[in-house]
Amino acid sequence: MNEFNFDGLVGPTHNYAGLSYGNVASKSNAGSISSPKQAAKQGLLKMRILMNLGIKQAVLPPQQRPNISLLRILGFTGNDQQILQQAYTYQPLLFNACFSAASMWAANMATISPSCNTLDGKLHITPANLAHNLHRAQEADFSHSLLNKIFSDQKYFKVHDPLPSYRDLSDEGAANHNVLCTEYGMPGLELFVYGKMGLQDNAQQPIQFPARQTRLASSSIIRKHGVLENNFLLVQQNPAAIDAGVFHNDVICVANKNVILYHAQAFLDWLPVKQKITEFFPGKVYFLEIEPRILSITQAVDTYIFNSQLVSVPGAKNNMTLIVPMECKNSSAAGEVLNNLIAGDNPISRVEYVECRESMRNGGGPACLRLRVVLTSEQQQACHQGIMLDANLYKALDAWIDKHYRDRLSPEDLLDPNLPQEVCTALDQLTQILKLGSIYDFQK
Repeated sequence: MNEFNFDGLVGPTHNYAGLSYGNVASKSNAGSISSPKQAAKQGLLKMRILMNLGIKQAVLPPQQRPNISLLRILGFTGNDQQILQQAYTYQPLLFNACFSAASMWAANMATISPSCNTLDGKLHITPANLAHNLHRAQEADFSHSLLNKIFSDQKYFKVHDPLPSYRDLSDEGAANHNVLCTEYGMPGLELFVYGKMGLQDNAQQPIQFPARQTRLASSSIIRKHGVLENNFLLVQQNPAAIDAGVFHNDVICVANKNVILYHAQAFLDWLPVKQKITEFFPGKVYFLEIEPRILSITQAVDTYIFNSQLVSVPGAKNNMTLIVPMECKNSSAAGEVLNNLIAGDNPISRVEYVECRESMRNGGGPACLRLRVVLTSEQQQACHQGIMLDANLYKALDAWIDKHYRDRLSPEDLLDPNLPQEVCTALDQLTQILKLGSIYDFQK
């Protein structure tokens, strides 16, 4: 079995609207001028870097924006441009939400349970409802449809409906989910992290920012996926970390195989969970805990050091590489952590810096841009093959970005009547490149 990274392509309407309360970077850069072309190229280059390391890589198309269908559901009428103008006049934040390119952060797309952990031996997928924020909740239906297209063979895959879009069932996808194992394909532990209970919120809660993932949602996914009884653990986020800007667990924790890298203030009641992880694995588990005296939570959020990709490089000795954002290079505290990791007694032997500044300014680092999927060779062949990245597809996508994306996008540019048609033209060509057929509303 191999672990694939399914990366979200940054969409043509990538902009800074500051829609995500609790995401410090998103709010602090609201109203700034973005570069969709640079953002898309940075994400694509990150994919190529991983591909060149020998990591299996696939591409997920962006969702159609602006989302005129949402505005029609909300009662706006007329042609597309009239609807957009009405929405802007009524509430600019609603207008901005329908232009959101947040589907680029594929880590929020779904929760994936590998077939080795499930009762029926199938790979199970639940698209996230992202019910906490309107600009993300609108992604759920298309994500469900796209995942059904990619993982259509019911012999190997089960794509579930998203959970109902209720506050108590708020589900933010794989950004709050880690899979621990000795080797890909071996039964392991799925670590589900939640911020609040759902229905019975008598547990500790953050004060400033909301907790997004509920235990009720995570437990529901465990049941839907048929995760083996001894192959999952639930643990609560530290409310203080959420208040410091850790809106998802992947901002403060990353894991791969038997290695888990996390901040000491990431979780509540961590010791019993740690003990259960230790008991599950017969061999050594590497708990790489970073103390606040070395790196504060604020520094972790500023650098997104934990929002890195921890990957196993084929054929390498001590074969794990940490893919970190370039911001870590400019932080002495993050640099000390990374140097200690490489020098320490653990499988991490290399750090690779990637430039994803455009995504970082909206609060998404390298790990936000990808969805991890462990596949057998048969499952891999059963997937839609047009999205599997190789040198030719990389070249085609790079040229596609050059042709269709704007160099800059200001908040005022979202009112340009030409922008929606530019997006549709670009996405229509993209579906041909990826051999996906007619997947967008405007194509039907």
